[in-house]
Amino acid sequence: MMLARTEEDLLNTRGHLIRAAVSIALVGAAGCSAATAGSGVPGPAATVPASPSASASGPAPKGQSTGRYLVFYAEGKREAALKAVQDAGGELDGGDERLGYLIARIGDPERVGADPSVVGVTPDRPIGMASSALAARRAPAPAPAGHRPGVLPSGGQGPVKPEPLAHLQWDMEMIGATATGSYAKARGKRSVLVGVIDTGIDATHPDIAPNFNKELSRSFLPAGVSSAADGHRGKDCGRTGCAEYAGVDGEGHGTHVASTIGSPINGLGIAGVAPDVSLVDLRAGTDEGLFFLKPTMDALAYAADVGIDVVNMSFFVDPWQFNCTDNPEDSPAERLDQRGIIEGMRRAVDYARRHGVTLITAIGNTGIDLGRPERDGMSPNYPKGAAKVRRIDNSCITVPTELDGVISVTAVGPSGNKAGYSDYGLEQADIAAPGGDLFDTASPIVGVRRGILAAAPESVLRAARRIDDKGNPRDASVVRDCRGGTCAYYRYLEGTSMAAPHVTGVAAIIIGRFGVPGKGGLTMDPAEVERLLYASAMPKACPAAGGSGSGGRADQVCEGGKRKNGFFGHGIVNADRAAVISR
Repeated sequence: MMLARTEEDLLNTRGHLIRAAVSIALVGAAGCSAATAGSGVPGPAATVPASPSASASGPAPKGQSTGRYLVFYAEGKREAALKAVQDAGGELDGGDERLGYLIARIGDPERVGADPSVVGVTPDRPIGMASSALAARRAPAPAPAGHRPGVLPSGGQGPVKPEPLAHLQWDMEMIGATATGSYAKARGKRSVLVGVIDTGIDATHPDIAPNFNKELSRSFLPAGVSSAADGHRGKDCGRTGCAEYAGVDGEGHGTHVASTIGSPINGLGIAGVAPDVSLVDLRAGTDEGLFFLKPTMDALAYAADVGIDVVNMSFFVDPWQFNCTDNPEDSPAERLDQRGIIEGMRRAVDYARRHGVTLITAIGNTGIDLGRPERDGMSPNYPKGAAKVRRIDNSCITVPTELDGVISVTAVGPSGNKAGYSDYGLEQADIAAPGGDLFDTASPIVGVRRGILAAAPESVLRAARRIDDKGNPRDASVVRDCRGGTCAYYRYLEGTSMAAPHVTGVAAIIIGRFGVPGKGGLTMDPAEVERLLYASAMPKACPAAGGSGSGGRADQVCEGGKRKNGFFGHGIVNADRAAVISR
């Protein structure tokens, strides 16, 4: 589930995660087919070929081999797990030895899960792709070669002019990503590969195209389906991904995230935190904004294999907001499902980190202390109508937010106060960044401009009727900038989804400064990137008397000191300081 918020959410259901990310004014992923031949991208090693099959939306009835599952086995127990599948009447349908799981058609997942060799059994849920309305836009136009006129050479330093809409980017001013700040010192490099696991990136957007890396971009959604409800029909993109539909974003969330990270300095619209990096589309989110386990794991493993330097993850893995390994209020099959999600993502995260990928995620938008959760009323969020209210405790975790090795980002509004919707926690919060906050009355900024402005696909805005037939925005939530016959669109969003890419951009600046030649371009130890992120952040203490979030959220209590606390982690990320920090 994507972690951005709508105006309706703000006004009516403040504090709860939403199911889809749209603009503050209620502005409304594509799939894939066979990978491009001869791409030169290395394929996965030690994988088991998988054949297409029907997908399960939940545990299959006992005795009916209609469900497709991911069966995670303990280290060295593959053969024992395979025997457990076969003994239960199941059929092997693939797998991945590096992440330690089988893909199998199983009629009795509980029987398989009871075997001591098995640590989790998770349905391989249906995955969506571009709707039929987007069919004509599946193959994006080629991105322009290099930077647009007026852009300094990649990795260069020196004075630059502010972008035309820079005056609307309070977020960049807050973190020092300005013409007189980090842009004049370090802006990342073309050899820094930034992966965006999201709903896609609009590669044709004029303020993204110059930095879009078409060669490495992939979709990890199976081909031939139009929505999550349709199920699998066609090629499973698997660990190598499908290239054909990369560069398309039918929802807009991923485009906004990518723009905040790396929109170029080109005399049009805005600039991102690291305007000279390469943006790689790692599509794993459905049209509905759902992120299921297998495509998310596939995207992370692919990022590791091809040398991606840093990955942004502004979502949690569906369908469980909180994953509990042994909650008595869940059925045995549900417990197996959640164990599989935790274990599968833990293995994918570990694999990526071992291969030099720095991992950054949005912490979440429920406005709660993740160290003291008590209730989950929105899980499972798929299929529709399956959610139930259940009691939970701190043994239950959000994924990937609470996994070791992942940098979790809280959100602040334009005043620098923690946004009331942002989750927090002394253990869970690592760093803070601008995410926007419509209720931040401590700021002189008013209205929708309290959100984060970044790129929006024109097609999404037209479909949602946020622009008229002549291309004019219908309200203040959408901004258009036209220069030299080229027009580009931008929209305001808020959420921890918007905070995380600011940190990802600063990580890219650090890698551009200190990375060494490696697979894909540069490489740098994720632990060292993390250390410099925290060292260059601006420390921020808890509000007085323990403090509360914005918007009168007195129920939110900040714990910890100035150097590390539950609202701001190690402080608010700072691009200008990262551009000059020494190791």
